[in-house]
Amino acid sequence: MYISNMKRYRQFEPVLISSFKMLEWKHPEHNHNHYEFIFIREGLGRHIINGHPYPYEGGMIFLLGPDDEHYFEIEQHTHFVYLKFTDAYLACNPAGSLAAIQHLEYLIKSRETHQTGFQLVGEDKSSVELIFDLLVLWRKDQTGNQELIWLQLFSIVHILQRNMPELRSSNFRSRDLQAMFCYIHKNIYDPNRLRSNVMAQHFNIANDYLGIYFKRQAGITLRNYIQHYRSTLIGQRITAGRATLKEIAVEFGLTDVSHLTKIIHKA
Repeated sequence: MYISNMKRYRQFEPVLISSFKMLEWKHPEHNHNHYEFIFIREGLGRHIINGHPYPYEGGMIFLLGPDDEHYFEIEQHTHFVYLKFTDAYLACNPAGSLAAIQHLEYLIKSRETHQTGFQLVGEDKSSVELIFDLLVLWRKDQTGNQELIWLQLFSIVHILQRNMPELRSSNFRSRDLQAMFCYIHKNIYDPNRLRSNVMAQHFNIANDYLGIYFKRQAGITLRNYIQHYRSTLIGQRITAGRATLKEIAVEFGLTDVSHLTKIIHKA
């Protein structure tokens, strides 16, 4: 794991939009307490994320989470557009659907698979360009355009979610551990899809070997990882206060509130 002591940027506003052009990157290597969608409107260079260089060009989009450390090495004049938001933004805004929140959680938790950035093509690329143009337009009155900005966030999430590496082909199922993490993150709301026999069939691996492989690679049992991840999300739901315990139980496919309570107490 890449660890260093870097400057930390703290954002107190729930959401911020910025657009700027640079010939030379002026910020030190840093991390932050928020999430960032970084859209490269035009330009060329390298994006250094957690010590690893990834080339970038116009049309690409990156997603960074809290504690990701990064900076840019610019080769050609670059136009950056940022959409930055905090956990508080997700918790206080009631306009998003439950499915949209779940898509965002999946994208954030599985970002290791797309740390190289999204290189979109066709309609997806054109759509993202238009969305970020609208965000830049609306940033002059973020209060008045709050709901519009919120909806565009989830439009971006939907486009990127369907471009996740593990979803690009249904004909190939990777046995890579990260692909298993992504599968768990995506299906955490459906206990039936997390049964060992179902997962084994999905990854074309022997049922008896699935648990052995996961424990060997991850250092934790498959069951414990699923329980820990589910309890973390449930804890976030409770803290946000947007849903009742019964509603949370239904969201995660649990039989009743008592089942939910048992999971909370085990956490």
